Amino acid sequence: MTSSRETRTTRPTAPSCTFTASSCTFVPPYVLERIGSGDALAADAAFRARREQAASARASAVPAASADQPAWTVHTAGNREVLPGRPVRTPGTPESGDVAVDEASAGITATLEMFAEGLGRTSYDDAGAMVSITVHYGRDYDNAFWDGTQLVFGDGDGEIFERFTKPVDVLAHEFAHAVTESTAGLVYRGQSGALNESVSDVFAICLKQRLLGQDAASGSWLIGEELFLPAVQARGLRDMAAPGTAYDDPRLGRDPQPDHMDRFVETTDDNGGVHINSGIPNRAFHLAAVALGGTSLEGAGQVWYDALTSGDVSPRADFAAFAAATVAAAGDGDRAEAVRGAWEQVGVTPAGSPGRAPGEAPASGARVVRVRRSGGFAGRTSEGEVDLALAGDDPRAAAVADLADRVDLAGVAPRKPMPDMYLYRFEIGDRTAEVCEPLPSDLAELARLVLEGGGEASR
Repeated sequence: MTSSRETRTTRPTAPSCTFTASSCTFVPPYVLERIGSGDALAADAAFRARREQAASARASAVPAASADQPAWTVHTAGNREVLPGRPVRTPGTPESGDVAVDEASAGITATLEMFAEGLGRTSYDDAGAMVSITVHYGRDYDNAFWDGTQLVFGDGDGEIFERFTKPVDVLAHEFAHAVTESTAGLVYRGQSGALNESVSDVFAICLKQRLLGQDAASGSWLIGEELFLPAVQARGLRDMAAPGTAYDDPRLGRDPQPDHMDRFVETTDDNGGVHINSGIPNRAFHLAAVALGGTSLEGAGQVWYDALTSGDVSPRADFAAFAAATVAAAGDGDRAEAVRGAWEQVGVTPAGSPGRAPGEAPASGARVVRVRRSGGFAGRTSEGEVDLALAGDDPRAAAVADLADRVDLAGVAPRKPMPDMYLYRFEIGDRTAEVCEPLPSDLAELARLVLEGGGEASR
């Protein structure tokens, strides 16, 4: 089975499938905008619009571990937009003759082996979940993504991008998003979202260097090195050793990634710049890997994995909190100091503690959480707040802090207010949102806890 671009005459619109809150695409939106790739941008917008609906269905959608199921299955979408498509290969079957199918098969085999042999992890959920992969997604589709249930790869446009199965680190990057979702659950926005992207690059580069037999000091640190066609002035999509230098091309523009907190980019685009600011923790990993010596996987890769799975990284962890978790995971003495020094070189000072004690402010930086409820048939207003600095005096503080870490106010889907429904205003640090009932479960519990001690007055 082979794929040909000669018959392609249309571009996809939005994908006709359900996506989760963690749909993480490989090519940054700012690159797609530069080259006018509307198909991938439309798909990315659809992921965000559908994420709350899909999050509730995710538990039933993820393939369950089973003794008689294959470790992975590669499907083809046949250049359509339906997932998962037709199954083509499973472990032990011969090569299909379709280069994308066979690249994906080899890539997932190598990725699963690295996590199992190098980190002791069985599949992305550490319980042997079958990995579902789809290739030939859409026509001229310039992206790859993890949608919460499977890995999906486009063929590229044949002008700028090659097929997305060609660089094995693309597949490892998307698989690592699934690992992050199953462990720390880093929220895909702001600094926690940039960490989510960086962690995927970390394990992508570990796989690439492992397959090339390279150590950290002499290995390649380019992500997506084979992704661009020869006419494009690019060494890769990202350079973990030197963020901001991967490409400089008339169509792509110049690589915008910063390499230090002094150059951190404040933006509302791309979920708060998750693909841009990931350059900062990427460089920290490179510096730590070189300082620790040996291979990236055995040295810094093990430390980063231990931090990710330690329980000390909250969903909204910022760079400082994640840095502290890696320092703690490195142990005592020289290894911990090497990791600390790597973060400090990029302008990140590890937080005083890798975790958050009960009642301590959440990673978002909130000290006070406020909720105001108005409307309703009787037209009454109720409001309350919980000061997270007073954990000993308020038994609600620990539970409120946990919920404040977990909820994504920016991702709450707006609803049209209806007659006599309550309207809630949430304030968590500098994050605010107004939400009409019915509330998502976490927000409902947060409102209940905060309003327990609140007052009420007629309006």
